[in-house]
Amino acid sequence: MKRLEAINDFVIKFANINGSGSASANELFAKAVMRMGVPVSPRNIFPSNIQGMPTWYEARVCEKGYHGRRGGVDMMVAMNPQTWDEDLAEIEPGGYLFYDCTRPIPESKFRKDITVIGVPLTEITNTAYSDPRQRQLFKNIIYVGALSVLLDMDASVFEKLFAEQFKGKERLLASNMQAINLGRDYVTQHLEFPIGLQVRKSDMIGDQIFTDGNSAAALGCVYGGATVAAWYPITPSSSVPENFQKYCEKFRVDASTGQHNFAIVQAEDELASIGMAIGAGWNGARAFTATSGAGISLMTEFIGLAYFAEIPVTLINIQRGGPSTGMPTRTQQSDLLSCAYASHGDTKHVMLFPQDPHECFEHAAAALDLADRLQTPIFVMSDLDIGMNQRLCKPFVWDDKREYDRGKVMTAADLAAGKDFGRYNDVDGDGIPWRTYPGTHPTKGAYFTRGTSKDAYARYSERGPDYIYNMERLLKKFKTAADLVPQPIVHKAAESTRIGAIYFGSTTPAMREALDVLDEDGIHVDGMRLLAYPFPKSVETFLAEHDTVFVVEQNRDAQMRTLLIDEIDANPKQLVKVLHYDGTPITARFIVSAIAAKLALLKETV
Repeated sequence: MKRLEAINDFVIKFANINGSGSASANELFAKAVMRMGVPVSPRNIFPSNIQGMPTWYEARVCEKGYHGRRGGVDMMVAMNPQTWDEDLAEIEPGGYLFYDCTRPIPESKFRKDITVIGVPLTEITNTAYSDPRQRQLFKNIIYVGALSVLLDMDASVFEKLFAEQFKGKERLLASNMQAINLGRDYVTQHLEFPIGLQVRKSDMIGDQIFTDGNSAAALGCVYGGATVAAWYPITPSSSVPENFQKYCEKFRVDASTGQHNFAIVQAEDELASIGMAIGAGWNGARAFTATSGAGISLMTEFIGLAYFAEIPVTLINIQRGGPSTGMPTRTQQSDLLSCAYASHGDTKHVMLFPQDPHECFEHAAAALDLADRLQTPIFVMSDLDIGMNQRLCKPFVWDDKREYDRGKVMTAADLAAGKDFGRYNDVDGDGIPWRTYPGTHPTKGAYFTRGTSKDAYARYSERGPDYIYNMERLLKKFKTAADLVPQPIVHKAAESTRIGAIYFGSTTPAMREALDVLDEDGIHVDGMRLLAYPFPKSVETFLAEHDTVFVVEQNRDAQMRTLLIDEIDANPKQLVKVLHYDGTPITARFIVSAIAAKLALLKETV
């Protein structure tokens, strides 16, 4: 058997039991790799219950800086007997199995094509600790210590991490250091080390930061000027408003008076939360709600009101598996159609597609500008993979001179000077009317806000021409949005090609690697990453330049492909589906395999 050997380039997966305290230990491992200057991309795969069910933590160590899932596992840390067989099956030939060998396991339960490493974790823990909770928690730290020796990691890195974490709590510092040293000592005294997989000091982190998308989106809302958040708890979005509150308490409290310059309301349900956010937006505040697909379903009538009455509001949708309650702790990109056309009747909504926490920060702030500029709901389409997993990304940047784009707002001076004000009157030809804030002028600038049809001056009307005027003006505004939203980014293949791929959001990290691998394999594919909907003209140009375009997305029904066909009249035969929807983040290996197989099939049919 040939053992896998790699330096700073492998996938390690931890199989644990939910509620066992393993999360902090696994995160400690990932942070230690980063402190050694090596990029790491960790992902939690966890159940929707609180305790007792299987949970996994996959960390990809990759000096090249690929942040997407690769596919396959080089080393499995098998700490859950319930999932032993499936965990063992994931290990690559020549890979490594690390397990607790306190109790004997039949030889039939192992594979002959992998290296098995047993450490009696339970025995070590029971000998060192008497308290049941300590035994449970410190067993996780002990296996991190054992791994640090097996993978040739610098012990001082763990010491520094613990010193930072437990500053001022010396008792906790000492007990955690004891646990990690128990694991290190066992390996040095009883096992051969290091193994074929190793972490070697490097300098590939640069100025990148390590954070999750939900925290980043919350901070983006603060910097983007949001002062009102209304929400109802739902996985996996709840940490967006929770972090917004944390940041507001830090940045939005008047130092001299203690006055809070923000309002955060946990509503009784999703309907109330979107209603509150719309009310705040109508009143001139910058407001948002955060939810998931199930919440969007409940909000749709209010979303239609905001669209037709033209009220700014931002919705941060952390997508998950559906329909119904679906897979609340799994990731998908499956709310595209429900958000693009949310509500009954003819609607089209702007959507932004961040790829990582950096863009969650940027797009959350941009959404608040776009909502005001376009006077409409704006969706930030994140998902569980981005939102709840920590990721290395570019540091956030904010220009203190940046001014918020409040859009077309008539002032009291404008009204006093006799400017004509029609709340739904398109005077500039871009479909966007002028508005006033409530109370702007004592006698001028008032209007009725209605969900019913009206004329250009907000007077109630059921006349067909008035309805058509407003509906076509809203469509014109949507076309205006195509030039205001973040524009697509094109990745050119190593050689000229008539094959393309379109992708977006959390698919991007794996797609970036897949395009490189395809190039190396002689399959040249140009890539276009969509950052927003509506689609600008550059998307039509990209399609015109390629005979075959793969549309890579994480849902069953090819929702982005459907939007491309419906919105820009793309040829369905030109757009080839590459779909992944098992709830786990898409992998580079899956993309490469799918595109190669579909190209081979296309050649056979020509």
